[in-house]
Amino acid sequence: MLLIKQILDRLHEMATKYQVLLIEKVEDVIEKVDIIVLAIPPSAHDEVLKKIKPFISRQFIVTLAAGISPSHLENKLPNGTAVGWIMPNTAAMVGHSISLYTYGRFVTETNHKQMKLLVHSIGTSHYCTENEIHDLTAVTGSAPAFFYLFVETLIEQTEKYGVPKEIAEKLVKEMIIGSAEMLKRNMSPQELREQVTTPGGATAVGLKVLKNGQFVQLLQEAVTETNKKAKGET
Repeated sequence: MLLIKQILDRLHEMATKYQVLLIEKVEDVIEKVDIIVLAIPPSAHDEVLKKIKPFISRQFIVTLAAGISPSHLENKLPNGTAVGWIMPNTAAMVGHSISLYTYGRFVTETNHKQMKLLVHSIGTSHYCTENEIHDLTAVTGSAPAFFYLFVETLIEQTEKYGVPKEIAEKLVKEMIIGSAEMLKRNMSPQELREQVTTPGGATAVGLKVLKNGQFVQLLQEAVTETNKKAKGET
């Protein structure tokens, strides 16, 4: 009962924050809406799709879940249902997601406009094929977690030099923000790296350590394994 209360409290909090209507029974409103966004875990999709299937007629069904492609949705919904797939990332919270998106076989021009409204409300977007989203999920969706681990590690190492945690966080975060601003000026990562790296200098020594530690290969492997998991291959 405590868990249910916590969930309901959270739902009411979100309803107030985002000025949305909270409902208890989806069947009470599903036939009145134009778009249904499935913001649920991949494992919950089949059960939810089975539940809403009898009420689907003209609605545009969009999922945000990794591995749940338009073809999967079409197999679980009435024939001819318009479906879409968006792969955002957590930067959507601040309006800076780079969202990948694609469609099923039965979308209309109206559905295209609806999709643009959805993805542009949380940042920028890029249209992909279904297979491309499978291959790019790790890069745009999961890689922020790899990046945050990198930031955490720099903060922890800074603290080891006797720097207070608050100052360590500020120094590292501002360095990251400044570096991102440089990338926004259309300079390539390679150009920026070379600007910082004096041949034979201290930065060059640090980069050598990363390369000798298989830093590049580890990132590539992380992307590969993440994509396999998202596709249900592991």
